[in-house]
This record gives sequence, structure tokens and C-alpha cells, in this order.
Amino acid sequence: MKFSVASSELLKHLTIANGAISSNPVLPILDDFLFTLENNQLTIAASDLETSITTKLEVNPDKKASELKVAIPARILLDTLKALPDQPITFTVDEQTFAISITSAYGKYRLAGEDGQDFPELPEAKDADSVNVPASVLSKAITKTLFATSTDDLRPSLTGVYFNIDFSSMTFVATDAHKLVRYTFSGIPSELSSSFIVPKKSLNQLKNVVASADDDAGVLMAVNKANAFFTFGDTTLACRLIDARYPDYNAVIPVNNPNHLTIKRTDLLNSLRRIAIYANKTTNQVIFDIAPNSLTVSAQDLDFSNEAAEQLICTYDGPAFTIGFNGKFLIEMLSALDSDEVRFELSNPQKAGILVPVDEPDNESILMLVMPVMLGA
Repeated sequence: MKFSVASSELLKHLTIANGAISSNPVLPILDDFLFTLENNQLTIAASDLETSITTKLEVNPDKKASELKVAIPARILLDTLKALPDQPITFTVDEQTFAISITSAYGKYRLAGEDGQDFPELPEAKDADSVNVPASVLSKAITKTLFATSTDDLRPSLTGVYFNIDFSSMTFVATDAHKLVRYTFSGIPSELSSSFIVPKKSLNQLKNVVASADDDAGVLMAVNKANAFFTFGDTTLACRLIDARYPDYNAVIPVNNPNHLTIKRTDLLNSLRRIAIYANKTTNQVIFDIAPNSLTVSAQDLDFSNEAAEQLICTYDGPAFTIGFNGKFLIEMLSALDSDEVRFELSNPQKAGILVPVDEPDNESILMLVMPVMLGA
């Protein structure tokens, strides 16, 4: 197998595929890229058995040859290409020993490959239902929900984002039992009705891959019983779904929240970033003292005699009361929102608070829930 390709173009595709390579692979060959050359198309694949990424590009083969697969060590190949300026490079693969030779304008580099037939079989989108989703919507949904997933492996359903496709609308939900985010986007033409849970690690990789797509580009999302597939352009990310039942998240969202506090998002976010420095490092508790048109944000760490307080202007007409929240959670939530103003919908200091943007597009809605930290905790 012999072909030529621009080093920068190859490096771009390798960088995308490299997201699926684990730092601690369960099989030695998973440290490699799988190269498959067929005519003038090179397919690059990488996998950690949970997430797989394949990407394709055109190359210049020396002749039309039968399909050949070879596994090439990822780290040494990436490091070599990163150290080379953009130029044509030529790969030559010995079809018997799988030894690889790379020729550039500077010299020749040799490395040992492996038989690509030994690479684990990649999942295929068989019996999969599909829907086309704008890349901008998928990217926004991941950004706004991923931070709320759990890291508790004893509750696997909470370690991913729940996708619920109901014909023309899509809902994305993430929760760790302390905070919850529900993002809904409508207006997507679809005949699909399905729900599934995508692992956090796979979504992190998908977010990076989709970031290179145009906002107007479409991502073909397909799902079967075991896997989800996300394809745009010449790149496909496949991931194994979390096989668990997602909890009834609607049951924990309080419906009677008569006390509404409206405040400028950046003012509160910046205040929390300062105040949280003084909070107890175990609870991260910040206290909201809410009064008509006034919000006092404070925190203290009695172990080190640290405390801080700031007063902010807000709009609030309800009765004065005090409630505690995890400051770290609030910072994450406010950072994920875009609107100039946000609204807290509250009932009492023992019940969860709802955070929503004041202004949002007609075809989308987002709701964030945060459990209170009991005063004195």
C-alpha cells in the first residue's frame, strides 16, 4: 500500500479520530489508528470499545490496489506530523510485515504497524432510526447539559445525557440528583420517537468533533438498541448507549414557585465567583438573603474565619427569606446560560429552586433546577 497526502490535511483528520483513543486502552492495538485504503479514499478509525470515531479523506495512491488495512501507532504518528511543516508526505506499507515508511522532504521515518484485521470490529448503524439535527443545536444542547451529569458509577443512568426525541421536538436532560438541566428544542422535522442515554465521555468527544462543523451543517443522528451514531461530512462518531432506565425527572421539578427574583446574569455570576472564594470548601454554600429589590449574597468558612458579602440590585416582589445554595453549581449554571437576565423561581428554603433565562428563542426552552443547601450545613 502506497499513497501520498498533504501532512496538514492528514493531521486534521488524525486529531479528530484521536479523541476516541483512551490513555489506558484495554487492548494494545487500541493505541493505534486503523488505516483502510480503498481506491483513493483513506478511512481513519480509532476506538476505545465504548466510543469510535471514523473519518475519511481523499489521498493519491500510486495505483489502484485491493483494500488493505493496517494499524499504525497513534502517538508517534501524531507527534511526527505535528513536528513537520505542511508538505506532501508518502506512506509505504509492507503488505506482509505491516512495516510503515513515511517519506517527507526532510527524510524518511520508519515505524512498526500491525495487521488491521486484528483491530476490533467497529459498530455499524444497522436497524437504526435517524433524524437530521443542526450542528448548532446539538452543540448547544451538549454545552448546556453536560456539566450536570453525575460521576457516580453506582448510578450509571445519571452519568450520561438523556435524549428524548418526540417527532418534531428534542429534549436533553442531565442530572446528578443535586442539580438538573432540561433543554428542549422544537421545529426539527422528524418521524422518529425514541429515548436513550448517551455517555458523558462520548458527548465530550462529540462536542469537540461538532465544533469544527458549520452552524448550519446537519448532523445525521441514528440510533439502534445498542449504539448511537452521529455523522456529519466525512466523520462519524459511534458510541455505546447506557443500558439503564432514566429516572422520572419531571417528578422532581416543583410546579408551585410563586416567588420570582429577576437579576442581571453577569452581575450575579461575577459576584458568585468572588463570594465562593470564601465559602466552606466542603459544602460550597452561598447564602441568598432576598428582600424586595435587593439580593445579598454571602458566604463564610468558620474553620478559617473567612467571610464575604455583596449586595446586588434585583427585581423581587415576594416575602423576604433566606436560602442557601451550592455556589459552584450556580456558577456552572449561570455560565451555561446566554440571556442578559435570569429568573429564580422559588417557594421556600427547603425546596429546589428553578433557574430560567428571561429571554430565549421561540423554538427552545431551558430549565435548570438546583437543590438548596440547608442553612447551617
